[in-house]
Amino acid sequence: MKPILDEIDNKILALLMDNARMPVTAIAKSVGIARTTVIARINALEKRKVIAGYGLKLNQTMYQPAVRAYVGLSIEARSVSHLIKVLQQLPEVESLCAVSGAIDYMLTLRCASTEVLDKLLDQIGSLEGVRQTSTSIILSKRIDRSSI
Repeated sequence: MKPILDEIDNKILALLMDNARMPVTAIAKSVGIARTTVIARINALEKRKVIAGYGLKLNQTMYQPAVRAYVGLSIEARSVSHLIKVLQQLPEVESLCAVSGAIDYMLTLRCASTEVLDKLLDQIGSLEGVRQTSTSIILSKRIDRSSI
């Protein structure tokens, strides 16, 4: 069951998604409620697990691996759990999503160079259960809402 959020909760969440370190006083001023009310609402959102945690978002112009890529994977169904375990061990794997359509999974890789990417793709393609891979190198991000 999805938690019910009102307009104030949504405003607080939007501000925190833009800057998780935004001072409570600034949030209160922006939303137009008391500082203690903001604290209580944030605590309630955390308790209800609407806010699952806080993280670090790197400035991609200051820190960015040389190559990022999307890799579509077509796999044999019996190999899913084994493949997930193997992929979890690879530090270059940024995300793995089950998807619908012609491919079964979409993998996001983060590599130091095209040479590293090439070797990694060979390694992934040779894993038992992988039928086919399809790779697209990411040239740039035009919209980034990854903190959501």
